[in-house]
Amino acid sequence: MWWHSDYRNIQDRLGLFYFISIFWGVLPSFNSVFAFPQERAIFMKERASGMYTLSSYFMSRIVGDLPMDLILPVVFLIVTYWMTGLKPECGAFLLTLLVLLGYVLVSQGLGLALGAIIMDAKQASTIVTVTMLAFVLTGGYYVHKMPSCMAWIKYISTTYYTYRLLIDVQYGDGRKISAQLGCSLRHRSIGGGDGGIENANCKFVEEDIVGQISPAVSLGVLFLMFVGYRLLAYLALRRL
Repeated sequence: MWWHSDYRNIQDRLGLFYFISIFWGVLPSFNSVFAFPQERAIFMKERASGMYTLSSYFMSRIVGDLPMDLILPVVFLIVTYWMTGLKPECGAFLLTLLVLLGYVLVSQGLGLALGAIIMDAKQASTIVTVTMLAFVLTGGYYVHKMPSCMAWIKYISTTYYTYRLLIDVQYGDGRKISAQLGCSLRHRSIGGGDGGIENANCKFVEEDIVGQISPAVSLGVLFLMFVGYRLLAYLALRRL
C-alpha cells in the first residue's frame, strides 16, 4: 500500500508512521502483559523455597524476552523502510530504528507493569487493550482538537511521542517540505487538481509537522516511561 510512497504526499506518510506506532505499541504490550500472571504460581512456590531473589527473577524475566522483542522490529523495519521509500539516508534509517526499538521496550514495560499490578491474565489483557486504545485515539493522527477533559491523555500516551519522533526523523521542523510544496504561498484552491492536493498537504504540514513538541522532550518522556513502568512492575511484584 505504501510502495515507494512520495515524500511530498504527507497524508500517506503520516498514515504509515501511525500504523507503525500502533502495531509496535500493541504487540509488545499485549505479549508482555501475560508474563507475570502466568508464572505467579511457580514464582510464589520457588520464592517461598528461597531459590532466588525477586530482583534476580525480575531481571532474568525481562532480559530473557529481549532477543525476540528486538529482532522482530529490526527485520520489520529493514524490509519496510526501503520498500516504502522513506528518506534514503543511513542516518535517518538508524534513527528510525532506534526510535522503534525504544518504543518496543517502553510498550513492553507498560505490559509488564499492568500484568504485575493486576496479576490476572484476563483482566490484565482487557486493561492493556483499553489503555492502548486510549493511547492510539489520542496519539495525534485521528483527531487534533480533543475535548479538554480528554486532551491530557495524549501526554501520557507512548504512541503520541513515538509518532512525533518518526515524523521528525523524516521531515524535521517542516521547513524543507513546506518550501517544496510552496506552502508559504498559502494555496487557496479547495477543489480538484494539483492546487487542491497541495493545499491539503500544506494543511497536514501545518498541523502535524510544524510547531509540534520537540524531539528532546519526546525522548525524555519515553525514557522516563521506560524506567517508570519497570519500576512499577518491580514494586508490584514486591507486594506479593
